[in-house]
Amino acid sequence: MAAATLNFGDDNSVDRAIDSDVQGLSSLPCCAGIDEAGRGPVLGPMVYCLCYCPTRSLEGLKKLGFADSKQLTEEKRDRLFEIMQANEDFIGWNTKILSPNTISNAMLRRSKYNLNALSHDTAIDLVRTAVSKGVNITELYVDTVGPADKYQKKLSDLFPGIQVTVSQKADSKFSIVSAASICAKVTRDEALRRWRFSEGLSDDDFGSGYPSDPKTKSWLSKSTDPVFGFPQLVRFSWSTCEKIMERNCVPVHWDDDDDEADVGYSKGTAKLVDYFGAKSIEKSKRHRFFKESHLTSLNQI
Repeated sequence: MAAATLNFGDDNSVDRAIDSDVQGLSSLPCCAGIDEAGRGPVLGPMVYCLCYCPTRSLEGLKKLGFADSKQLTEEKRDRLFEIMQANEDFIGWNTKILSPNTISNAMLRRSKYNLNALSHDTAIDLVRTAVSKGVNITELYVDTVGPADKYQKKLSDLFPGIQVTVSQKADSKFSIVSAASICAKVTRDEALRRWRFSEGLSDDDFGSGYPSDPKTKSWLSKSTDPVFGFPQLVRFSWSTCEKIMERNCVPVHWDDDDDEADVGYSKGTAKLVDYFGAKSIEKSKRHRFFKESHLTSLNQI
């Protein structure tokens, strides 16, 4: 197995960072590329990877056959990753494995933190990690997430000493991004193969992991607990999961809903702007907070 030396740990609920040895690359000007694997699936982690090599070695990278991982067979990807592992004095990488828990918790937290923001922050963290290890990055190529011009300016402002290029389909334009794409894809595939179900599930035939895959949908329905929902493999923030939980899980009543109704946040209450109308002010009752706090309006004194 090409990724046999990768250490994913025993706890699937936490993020993992897997890096190669910098070795002799730190003293040379390097170009770096960033790409991800697993953005769209409802199952499994999303893996971000930064690959780097000496700028003088880019032509050699192209000759090895690095191309967009989606255009390569699994066998070809594994072979190229083996070449990367065997030539750490020629090419290095940093990977960040974002667990399904991290993805779902980020997207569902009260202060909105969407997948684009999570992707940007992960890429930035990868660059900082490589630089802190002594990698002399002079050029950076990134497959865009969101508007390319805004993302490029963001990275350029953060790393003024690095020439940054952000582009759509960068994995098919720049061989160093292709290498990052391959590394991310191989790492994600291996993470799924080695997944440990802490819930005791034995059925790991979950298909491709994409919401449109009938096998994945069937597995999701069969693996749903009526109280606890889904196993940790599942990104429960995906709309596919929400629909299955509405259908298969027991309803949950939150006491906070009643509290919100007391202060006028429930559906059917008057709009906030209505309060500021002259008639609303005359007829509205003082909120109990002001009464209990013995507060009096200045115009009533």
